[in-house]
Amino acid sequence: MTTAPDRFDLAVIGGGVNGAGIARDAAGRGARVLLLEAGDLAQGTSSASTKLIHGGLRYLEHYEFALVRESLFERERLWAIAPHIIWPLRFVLPHVPGLRPRWLLRLGVWLYDHIGGRKRLPPAENVDLVRHPAGAALRPELRHGFVYSDCWVDDARLVVLNARDAADRGATVLTRCPVERLERAGDGWAIQTPDGTFRAAAVVNAAGPAVLDLLARAGEAPEYGMRLVRGSHIVVPRLFAHPFAYFFQLPDGRIFFAIPYEDDFTLIGTTDRDHTGGLGAVTASEEEIEYLCAGASQYFRRPVRREDVVWTYAGVRPLVDDGSGKPEAATRGYRLDLTDPGEGAPLLSVFGGKITTYRHLAEEAVDLLAGRMPLLEAPHWTAEAALPGGDFAMDGVTALQASLEADYPFLGPAWAHRLVRTYGTKARDILGSAACRADCGIDFGHDLTEAEVRYLIRQEWARTAEDVLWRRTKLGLRLSAGQARELAQFMASAAPG
Repeated sequence: MTTAPDRFDLAVIGGGVNGAGIARDAAGRGARVLLLEAGDLAQGTSSASTKLIHGGLRYLEHYEFALVRESLFERERLWAIAPHIIWPLRFVLPHVPGLRPRWLLRLGVWLYDHIGGRKRLPPAENVDLVRHPAGAALRPELRHGFVYSDCWVDDARLVVLNARDAADRGATVLTRCPVERLERAGDGWAIQTPDGTFRAAAVVNAAGPAVLDLLARAGEAPEYGMRLVRGSHIVVPRLFAHPFAYFFQLPDGRIFFAIPYEDDFTLIGTTDRDHTGGLGAVTASEEEIEYLCAGASQYFRRPVRREDVVWTYAGVRPLVDDGSGKPEAATRGYRLDLTDPGEGAPLLSVFGGKITTYRHLAEEAVDLLAGRMPLLEAPHWTAEAALPGGDFAMDGVTALQASLEADYPFLGPAWAHRLVRTYGTKARDILGSAACRADCGIDFGHDLTEAEVRYLIRQEWARTAEDVLWRRTKLGLRLSAGQARELAQFMASAAPG
């Protein structure tokens, strides 16, 4: 039984990127915040993205100019507050005769450069793929293209760091604590969970794909319909050695990306399929895997085969149902629905959204609640405040790594690079006073040590080996089955609860 320290001002239900972002913003404005997540942080949609902070070049085609503009302004703001887990990436968009014409692509990348807040990212340019470094991996008939800028993000870590910052500002974060019942009680809400009943003056429903289910438990009718769209990805051994990513078109009108991933791999995705199954264990279908392999093989000199795939993942995007015929055309915008004052205590439900706009969504959500909760009427702050570990210059990763290697000579470049890219300045909290590798305790493989795992348990709510290997890190791509079992055994004895 977990006892709340007091009645909370705000309970946020859902530990994905929107829920964690709202909890962070509200806690920073002085509210007593409770964040509840049924599983692990980022266990669902928020760890199954294409891992981009981007405006969405393809959304221009659907005339979503306001969404693209909002996203582009957020792009460099997020890079500035989390430069350890967000960094620039240049995308190569080949022109394919018979698909979108060159003039349309040129117009698209020009507009992309000019409607948002690009300041530090380099502009788009025309390229000759015969001479460009990214052209060597492509089929020889692809001779012309464009290069434009966006950013990469470690999506699951973005969620965890928002939750960590919320907790540092006083929020209570409970994972593996599903909401069983939600009802108004007096002038607030009673929230029943296996850990006890919590009380809050207001509730945010940020349950993602389960937003309608939670509304039903609260006895509320939804304001918007939802369209659940599954996006699947595959990971294969590295297809190219250069740092560029690719934006590819397919004859059916869809697009997909091929992105450098975890140094030794290439991430390919995503698909867009309407999802009709459950939300418990969402997986990529064989049809989707073959679709991505075939699509990549249309572009790369070296075909991508099913046997090349080392990992797949899929997530369900909870999109606002705007009546679009095709899932890829459904809006990635968001809607915020606040119950009327006459209904009693406030309930704010979040419909839709995308990772790039999570911070702005959270700001809007807390502003909306401030109309009913004066304690939230405080200045905006999240656009400038660094996320944990991100308190260094946007271009300071190399310097930070060099400093870490100098202070901990036993690390070596690869280990130091991974720690900096995962934890930023917080890497020193993991290493502490260690003078040699042995001081970091058990080595589970690939430089994952007991010191790091204990930090993840203590500071980042990690409870299982899966939490560590697939959300706090991506070392699940590297550890053997035996090493993963050893980690699971250790965590079963070390993790609380």
